Amino acid sequence: MKKSLIGAAVGMLVLSACGSTEQPAAPDRKADIAFAQQMVPHHEQALEMAKLVPTRSSNDKVRGLAQRIEKAQDPEITRMNGWLKEWGSAATQDHTGHDMAGMMSHEDMAGLENATGAAFDEQWLDLMIKHHEGAVEMAKTELDQGKDADAKKLAQAIIDGQQQEITEMKDLLKTR
Repeated sequence: MKKSLIGAAVGMLVLSACGSTEQPAAPDRKADIAFAQQMVPHHEQALEMAKLVPTRSSNDKVRGLAQRIEKAQDPEITRMNGWLKEWGSAATQDHTGHDMAGMMSHEDMAGLENATGAAFDEQWLDLMIKHHEGAVEMAKTELDQGKDADAKKLAQAIIDGQQQEITEMKDLLKTR
């Protein structure tokens, strides 16, 4: 009797050890990864644009807006790069193709770099409005297709913050 109990116990241990080795299915993060891979270079370009403002703008409100954009988007880049690493995804894509919504072309950036004063302010505001509209579009796609709660939370924050800044920039253009 003891041998059969021991045998049964050993058999159960062997069977449980030989159970399925499948890991629980990882969530489908394709949309979340695409969001982060595209939003990081998108934000990086916004930072490039914002860094031009202090030496070219003639408007304190534009300068303040550029500072707020840098303050908001730099930590978001860090957060998204952390997610990509955590998700085992490739680093962000280079934005030299400028094929994402709202991205400036090389010509746009060169024109902005060569402008100063009121002409710079107007051009910067126009381009940044388009840039923000592209980010809002990308964030809405994340809300519709993404699975990661944190990524979706960031997408909503991007929508809220950048729509508010779009309104502010349109108002600045009207009051020029």
